[in-house]
Amino acid sequence: MDQTICPKCQHKDATKSGIIAGRQRYRCKNCGYHFTVAKIGREVNTYYVVKALQLYLEGVSYREIERLLGVSHVSVMNWVKKYAVQAPRQTQARPTSQVLTQAELQAYFQQPENLVGAARWSPKPATSFW
Repeated sequence: MDQTICPKCQHKDATKSGIIAGRQRYRCKNCGYHFTVAKIGREVNTYYVVKALQLYLEGVSYREIERLLGVSHVSVMNWVKKYAVQAPRQTQARPTSQVLTQAELQAYFQQPENLVGAARWSPKPATSFW
């Protein structure tokens, strides 16, 4: 039987003193302190922690990281907080297109340099492409 050590006075003499939330409760005979044994949880491989943080920095969402790695999204959030990882700020997106009025479109297509290499539409069916 392993010895249960009091976390307050480090004395080795403790007796069982009931069960709290499904965990054994102990009472130290030296100082009278009541305590429970530390919960032994599953340790996560550091590979998953590092990979989750890398994915987060790439802009992948918590839920998507959860689906990819099979780790809870809450765990990923806790790792981000624990290691103080900050996502890069979103750069100002430059629009690749703009809305033109009809007059602007007509002015654009009336310039011959804008029509070089462009196909022209004809209402008549073309018999040849040359």
